[in-house]
This record gives sequence, structure tokens and C-alpha cells, in this order.
Amino acid sequence: MDVKSLLTEAKARFQHNAAKEYLKEKYRDKTLLAEQGGLWRADKETIAFLNSFTTERVVLIDTYNNPVEVNREELLQKLHVTYQTIMDEYLKEWKELEAKR
Repeated sequence: MDVKSLLTEAKARFQHNAAKEYLKEKYRDKTLLAEQGGLWRADKETIAFLNSFTTERVVLIDTYNNPVEVNREELLQKLHVTYQTIMDEYLKEWKELEAKR
């Protein structure tokens, strides 16, 4: 391989990795959800945490570090739907990006 082709390949890898990072941030931002007086991130950790409780009401720390008492089932349901919707969109766009590679 000559230097020119190595540079071209390196630029393509860099652009691909930058596009993947952009997608990650884009969909991470979409996981934010304002609900029940707090701002929540629909992510694996929050969903798993809510699943670990059995009580109807639970106090959580929101993304602004404020304690908020929430209806666990309602919040869990909304976070779950949001997470699944966003991850489906993310996967679709990621597959399109990988196909261009």
C-alpha cells in the first residue's frame, strides 16, 4: 500500500468513527423524558433500578440531582416505551451507517 491509500483509508475510518459517535450522542439526548416532576433518562440503569422495587411509590434522584417521589409503574412504563422506541431508531440508523462502510 502506498501512503496515499493509507491516508484515504485512515480518513474513512476516522469519518466512520466520528459518525458512530455522533449517532450515539444524538440518541442519548433523545432518551431524556420529563415526567412526574423530574427529568429522567430512559436507560438500562434507570429501568433496572425501577424494576428492582415492588412498591407503588419510590423516591428517585432525577438528572438534576433532585429527589422526586414517583409512581414507579407509570414511570417504568414510559421509560421502557421511550427506551425501546429510541433504540429501534438508533439500530436502524446504525445499520444504515454500517452498510455504507
